[in-house]
Amino acid sequence: MLSIGQPAPIFIAESTQGIIALNEYIGKRPIVLIFYPLDETPGCTAQLCAVRDAKEEYARYNALVVGINPASVAKHNKFAEHHGFDFPLIYDMGSKINEMYKVGKMLFGLLPQKRTVYVIGLDGKIAYAHRGSPSTEEILQAIAHPPGAEADE
Repeated sequence: MLSIGQPAPIFIAESTQGIIALNEYIGKRPIVLIFYPLDETPGCTAQLCAVRDAKEEYARYNALVVGINPASVAKHNKFAEHHGFDFPLIYDMGSKINEMYKVGKMLFGLLPQKRTVYVIGLDGKIAYAHRGSPSTEEILQAIAHPPGAEADE
């Protein structure tokens, strides 16, 4: 995993909402990257439904929230439509973004990636890194109080 304080790797990728170029958002809004193993599985669906249901809370911080896994855009589109996800699901072709963010694979490589959440602060650095499925409150707390924010107050 990447560590808090490290610069966030920049990527450009296809998504359910067109091309996402991370550098277009750095410095303008906090970014939440949710690496999840598979579309349409119970744990992954619950995790992303929690994002959908907290849309207004993320909007208070103007946060860009994206889901990422190596499934095709066509599969992501079906998944997003089925569950009403109005945030981008990124197609991580060849698991390149996974490698950049040191997410890794699960179950001896049987699943494409480990469940991992990163928050990128306005400074372009990793403000939060967590394996698993943290609560919405924990993610929002990381957005609201990035490392070093106390020094600015």
